[in-house]
Amino acid sequence: MSSPRACVLVPTYNNAATVEAVLRAIQAAGERDILVVNDGSTDGTAAILARIDGITVLTNDRNRGKGFSLRRGFEAALAQGFAYAITIDSDGQHAPGEIAKLRAAIAANAGAMIMGVRDMSGADVPGRSSFGNRFSNFWFRVETGWKLDDTQTGFRAYPLAATCSFRAWTTRFEYEVETIVRLSWRDVPFVQVPVSVRYDFPERVSHFRPGKDFLRISLLNSVLVTLAFLWHWPKQLLTGGRLWRRLKEEAVRPEESSWHKALSIGFGLFMGIVPIWGFQLAVGIPLAFLLKLNRVLFVAAANISIPPMIPLIVYASYRMGAPFVGDDRVRIERFADLTLEAIHWNMMQYLLGAMLLALAAGLMGSLVSWAVLRGARGR
Repeated sequence: MSSPRACVLVPTYNNAATVEAVLRAIQAAGERDILVVNDGSTDGTAAILARIDGITVLTNDRNRGKGFSLRRGFEAALAQGFAYAITIDSDGQHAPGEIAKLRAAIAANAGAMIMGVRDMSGADVPGRSSFGNRFSNFWFRVETGWKLDDTQTGFRAYPLAATCSFRAWTTRFEYEVETIVRLSWRDVPFVQVPVSVRYDFPERVSHFRPGKDFLRISLLNSVLVTLAFLWHWPKQLLTGGRLWRRLKEEAVRPEESSWHKALSIGFGLFMGIVPIWGFQLAVGIPLAFLLKLNRVLFVAAANISIPPMIPLIVYASYRMGAPFVGDDRVRIERFADLTLEAIHWNMMQYLLGAMLLALAAGLMGSLVSWAVLRGARGR
């Protein structure tokens, strides 16, 4: 199969000191389909672009932002029949010779979003760039579940059909974050390719404004996190999406023994009943990690304390605690006797009974689960 057709897209704004060298290097790397979006430059960039043969130039009527320029370039490239647009910044930080790496990734992973991952540990990397990248990586994982090493790289290969399938909300630097999050929400896979980066040359000009642009990105992340928890994650869970598949993989774990799975279920039942209401999962999940239990099975079993089950658990707890508190016990012979007044009469009876019930449920749950799993799996 032939590789998807790809062009190179270069957004530029007031980079007269570097844009010609970048474009000449792209051409020297063998690229012929080069699209430049001049974002209303005022420093002579237009004259420089006019004297370079073999490139297509789109010019914004005024400075509209990197996001707007990228989107305009994507739509133009898609209209010309390209399947991918490889973006590279015009400030000289990227090596045009490494476009071949992204093309190879496109050929091997058609339909994926290709990310050029910079090594941000170099001594010449500005501290604010390194911090901003870590900040962005963290929120991207919260919003999507994907772990990426460089969410702020400008050296990327965008699948155009997917990228142009939704209307963008942003037009400046935050557009690059918005786009990869929303592509992830559409189950577009990501591929990371190591690339080099340079910051140690005086001609480089960055138009990132730490105050305004960081605020814009923070506001965008606030919106994306809200949407992730209200829409994306529930959708993934309920419709059998990527989250559901990952949960299923965690629950099944073919290499995990039946007894280990049974212990995870038993511990979940124990923590779901133990009388620390509101904190069962807060305490239980770290313990499940510490004990290396199956977290999905643990959480599923711990949800025995869902609201409809709480009255039954409280009733059973008082009944189990009754023999151990003497004549001062609360006499709850029928479920109808479970009133607020009765519940408050002897809290020790409840606490003791709940602990005994939790232990019994955990033990029985482990044994029954082990028997069922062993019978189903043959081991």
